[in-house]
Amino acid sequence: GRSLRQVVAAALLSVGVLFCLPGILIRGDPLYQGSEVVESLPPSGDAASGGVQAASRDRGRAVRLQMDDGTIRELSMSDYLWGVVAAEMPASFELEALKAQACAARTYTVVRQNSGSDKHPGADICEDSTCCQAYIEREAALARWGLNAQEYEEKISQAVEGTDGLGILYEGQPIQALFFSSAAGRTVDAVAVWGNSVDYLKSVDSPEGDEVPNYHSQVVLSSQQVQEAALAAYPGLTLTGGQVRAMLSLRSAAFTVTWDGENFTFDVTGYGHGVGMSQYGANAMAKEGKNFTDILTWYYTGTQVDALW
Repeated sequence: GRSLRQVVAAALLSVGVLFCLPGILIRGDPLYQGSEVVESLPPSGDAASGGVQAASRDRGRAVRLQMDDGTIRELSMSDYLWGVVAAEMPASFELEALKAQACAARTYTVVRQNSGSDKHPGADICEDSTCCQAYIEREAALARWGLNAQEYEEKISQAVEGTDGLGILYEGQPIQALFFSSAAGRTVDAVAVWGNSVDYLKSVDSPEGDEVPNYHSQVVLSSQQVQEAALAAYPGLTLTGGQVRAMLSLRSAAFTVTWDGENFTFDVTGYGHGVGMSQYGANAMAKEGKNFTDILTWYYTGTQVDALW
């Protein structure tokens, strides 16, 4: 009788274990899935992936931004640069071009912070692109991008975080990191535009071309229109190409002009002042396999890319 009871007890124990197994497995599955999710995230210290540690330097810096309505907002450098890159360069551009833009914008901002400006007292910089750099709020950028919003938001975040704290230096000092939209085969030496020679703002080849929207444009003006504009803007002076561009609202100072006896026709190539980094040229270089450091040291002669802080 005793051995029979032992057999029955063992059988009941086996049945109990079998009934408990599904519960054990069910409780174990979520833990396994959770560990898979954690392992799929990028390492927190990887600068290229824009991890938490990589973003710490820019997040520790503040920028006082004057808005168009005159109010001043204080942002972290990383949040400010996200809005600048989103406003200044198409988010569809190559990642390395966006990184180059982030570095140029960061360097430009630091120089403005160090020098100050009477145009916006109490602020480091403003969002007027004719004075400083363009800036767009994140919500406005996402609305503008529509179906591409999530992709572009993450891409610009990666560009900013992947260059965290990096800037462009010449002889150990941050440079005037000027940039513009597109060049007519070459950038322009600073001396040709503003009359002052700058060692790192020299003319270099730029590889963009007809892929640039409105790369070639034309403006036709009567002799009277040209005369009136010239006398109003620069009475009695000889004009430079840059002055003609500003006076007649041409897209760039790279133009040819013809006269048919009645009208002047200005055939213009490119867009912007032409000094420093060409944004479309940077994108063309990125498509050729160049990284953001290659791009920046090409457009800014004799410079290095290094930590600003």
